[in-house]
Amino acid sequence: MDNNINILDELNKGCCMGIDAIDLILKKTNEHSFIDLLNELKGKYIDLSKEINEIYKEYTTDDIHETTKIEKALTWYGIEKDTIMDDSTSKLADLMINGTNMGIIEGRKIINNKKMDKKIKHISEEYIKIQEKYLEKLKKYL
Repeated sequence: MDNNINILDELNKGCCMGIDAIDLILKKTNEHSFIDLLNELKGKYIDLSKEINEIYKEYTTDDIHETTKIEKALTWYGIEKDTIMDDSTSKLADLMINGTNMGIIEGRKIINNKKMDKKIKHISEEYIKIQEKYLEKLKKYL
């Protein structure tokens, strides 16, 4: 049971980190199609986070984990550092691709190495599927 809770916490933190990164990157771009894509992905993360939260309630009355202030600050710092000399759409897409790849890797590690209920496995697969879909869309902006 605890493993299921830990997995849901990790998935939700991944969604929150994605939302945080998108919010920061949206402030740095003017390209309308890229903005639309980022907002679309952000909506997917928000919807998935809501779904994860609903499932979480079936396992515990505790609050689900989200990104901490330190994690948010590190995300901000990383984006600022990496875009100080180049904040082109290509660079921003590169940052999003790197973060999305990290999410896919973490999701795969969860599925491959942890025991979980069927419902948790399904939401884990959905988490990966969303990121893989948008990874391909982001590549067009490199």
